Amino acid sequence: MMNELNGYDYEDLKPGMSATFAKTITEADIVLFAAVSGDNNAVHINEEFAQTTRFKGRIAHGMLTASVISAAIAGRLPGPGTIYLSQNLRFTAAVKPGDTVHATVTVKEMLAEKRRVTLTTVCRVANKVVIDGDALVMPTSNQARET
Repeated sequence: MMNELNGYDYEDLKPGMSATFAKTITEADIVLFAAVSGDNNAVHINEEFAQTTRFKGRIAHGMLTASVISAAIAGRLPGPGTIYLSQNLRFTAAVKPGDTVHATVTVKEMLAEKRRVTLTTVCRVANKVVIDGDALVMPTSNQARET
């Protein structure tokens, strides 16, 4: 059952529950992420240079792509109010401007003592895995609101 924030409290989560958020990575996203992060690697912002790499063109920052996982956690599962505690990532393929990233998060393990949840996190572009990993999150809790 969803809570008043349209998310799930710890008590309503079960292993195997999953949700997906999708975002198309635009040229503007890449340029703005470079500006905000300070990561001006030529493979992201210089098409001429990027053409000489194995990618044959500019690619999105790995952390920009990974941020779609954050959107899935905050907006879908567990949802609003969730605190992101840690994340491990394995980058398996490049994301190019115009690619749509589908981030799927799945409840892997419930850690009852501290009301934490481990999620598997996978990003795909056209069914190809581009990032996989795990996240540790602290969802909202109806017990915390009742005390």
